[in-house]
Amino acid sequence: MFVDEAKIYVKAGDGGNGAVTFRREAGVPRGGPSGGDGGDGGDVLFHAKPGLDTLLDVRGRHHWYAGDGQPGRSKDMAGPDGDDLLIEVPPGTLIYDTDLGGVLLKDLDRPGMRIVAARGGKGGRGNARFASATNQTPRTAEPGMPGEARHIRLELKLIADVGLLGLPNAGKSTLLSRLSAAHPKIADYPFTTLQPSLGIVEAGPERRFVMADLPGLIEGAHKGVGLGDEFLRHVERTRILVHLVEIEPHGRPSPADAYRTIRKELAAYSKQLAQKPELVVLTKADLLAGDKSAQRAFSKSIGRPVMAISSATGAGLKALVKAILDLLDEAQAAEAKQAARKAAAEKTAGAEAAP
Repeated sequence: MFVDEAKIYVKAGDGGNGAVTFRREAGVPRGGPSGGDGGDGGDVLFHAKPGLDTLLDVRGRHHWYAGDGQPGRSKDMAGPDGDDLLIEVPPGTLIYDTDLGGVLLKDLDRPGMRIVAARGGKGGRGNARFASATNQTPRTAEPGMPGEARHIRLELKLIADVGLLGLPNAGKSTLLSRLSAAHPKIADYPFTTLQPSLGIVEAGPERRFVMADLPGLIEGAHKGVGLGDEFLRHVERTRILVHLVEIEPHGRPSPADAYRTIRKELAAYSKQLAQKPELVVLTKADLLAGDKSAQRAFSKSIGRPVMAISSATGAGLKALVKAILDLLDEAQAAEAKQAARKAAAEKTAGAEAAP
């Protein structure tokens, strides 16, 4: 089951109390204070674990607690620290603090990233810490500090190299099943895909990319119509878009109208999303028996190149994979240039700010 939102309560561990004890040892006629410090409470951490793609496990548990620090002990021994609590979430998870009005604490947009969402309380000092020349037998110790607590909202935006877009029944699930080992639901009626599916496409000995099959969008998706409002945010994480259009949409919009409908929804949801690199692909080309006039007419009507494929026969799939790899290389190069410009600008700004 795919779950991309969760609301939970996290509580870091409380610090242990400091101890009030005195030495009672043979040969030590005037034993002094020997109360140890309390242990620190455990932290609550989130970890972006590779391979996870749903928040289902997190959503099934509403309260998460780290371990408390233990009280200090005699003979100047500190109490054990509380155990940290590690909550594993999929890469692409955004962590919001609802107690602070929905402030974004961290975007775990890379596998392996971690964040401390709630810090454990410090342990209290034992009475041995308070001994002085004027107070050689202190009978006071500090209590442990409480750990932080937060109400957290988690939102998942899937991370994929390629996002498959199109109206319902455009052939997204079938294409994903042909190019990868994923097994999304496939049927001849609309909205068979009710949740995103990820697949790894092996494009060669050392080339692979992650492809996401996203539920069919319809007109008004950015306003919550159909399923698009829930899943448009997942498209934001993709590097490039592969826009699938059915070549013979029986009783539905023409290929050109179908294409423009999706483009309109992307632009209404996010201008940045609408500017992502895109391949336009006509699906179910086997229905045309080699006639390319429909492909040429569609390309002319939208003013951009169009590829044609058939997931049923495999026609055009190799060319599509190559085109995807080429576009991914271009997108990666553009991202590297943008990152270099940003780093240079930050370096210049830092130099100007320095005295």
